[in-house]
Amino acid sequence: MQFVDEASIIVEAGRGGSGCMSFRREKYVPKGGPDGGDGGHGGSVYLIGDDALNTLIDFKYQRFYKAQNGQPGQGRQMSGKGGDDLHVKVPVGTTVIDQDTLEVIADVTEPGQVVLVAQAGRRGLGNIHFKSSTNRAPRRTTPGTEGERRNLRLEMKVMADVGLLGLPNAGKSTLIRAVSAAKPKVADYPFTTLVPNLGVVKLGAHEHFVMADVPGLIEGASEGAGLGLRFLKHLTRTRLLLHVVDVAPFDESDPVASVKAIAHELERFSPALSERPRWLVLNKLDLLVQDERRSRVEAIVEGLGWTGPVFEISAISGEGTSALVQAVHRWLTEQRRLENDDEAAAEAEREMRRRMEEESVARAESRLGRKRKSEDEGDDDFDDDDYDVEVEYAP
Repeated sequence: MQFVDEASIIVEAGRGGSGCMSFRREKYVPKGGPDGGDGGHGGSVYLIGDDALNTLIDFKYQRFYKAQNGQPGQGRQMSGKGGDDLHVKVPVGTTVIDQDTLEVIADVTEPGQVVLVAQAGRRGLGNIHFKSSTNRAPRRTTPGTEGERRNLRLEMKVMADVGLLGLPNAGKSTLIRAVSAAKPKVADYPFTTLVPNLGVVKLGAHEHFVMADVPGLIEGASEGAGLGLRFLKHLTRTRLLLHVVDVAPFDESDPVASVKAIAHELERFSPALSERPRWLVLNKLDLLVQDERRSRVEAIVEGLGWTGPVFEISAISGEGTSALVQAVHRWLTEQRRLENDDEAAAEAEREMRRRMEEESVARAESRLGRKRKSEDEGDDDFDDDDYDVEVEYAP
């Protein structure tokens, strides 16, 4: 199957029906007068958030959506039937951008949220509306107006509270398997994760949070290297980042240098996202003997000059994962309480999200600019489908 998180579509609302020019013709009723009815309004196009969807793959195969036209008016003052509205389901977490103006039309963040993306055409008036004392037999009607037509860019970002960040093979997928029911692919080689995975971490009957695992970053990701740049945007809706670090990498690379490299790529990709709270999660401690653990952890923390929270875990054995998720849950609960009670905190969160959306629009504008330049230069190889990731699941 395919995970598709970007798509371009065209939506067109229905045209309004034209007004009718008609005159009464009844026996024994001389000079019956005008009786032309109005046309019907066209249908509008709406997008609706649906939490049962988790990909935009349907829009890869169908890219044109048109609502019904309104029917023309008829004699005897009968109005035409209005066109039916068109409702198109999109995944929750979809940002809708007008490709021509680069305006962010809406951010679909709730199931059932309805967004108008193409306004219906208005109906035309029949000749009955133009009757007057000096014009008893008007031969004037108005046509229906055209429905709005828009070129839209859909960008889906997964909805999660916590995002996992780190190099390929740092153990992010193993961690999300350990603390939730998600079952992403796990293997002993880099780039096992090709698409984002979501897991619901449950702490009680009514207490839970959502964790997102995205493909690992490598140095140069902000310039397009690897898969990380494509999927980093899925972390922009998270409140907290967990930077997962392999304390005993098989290639004997320096964990301190790795953390700094990823932090640098994160800042280059999104300065706003890099300001999100980030906790250090030192993973794979089970690969170290007991006496070496403490010295390795202290060396990493000291080398980074890290002053934030640090958690020592082994995702594969579950060691330390309970303490981690409990701390995450307490932090998220406190943040929500603070935003509910303190308007300044709520405004700060809104400002952060606004900055991230501005950055998202800027990235979209840059990408569309490159695409248009390619088309102008006759390069047919650049296409949105080039970013689709093919994933085969074994039975």
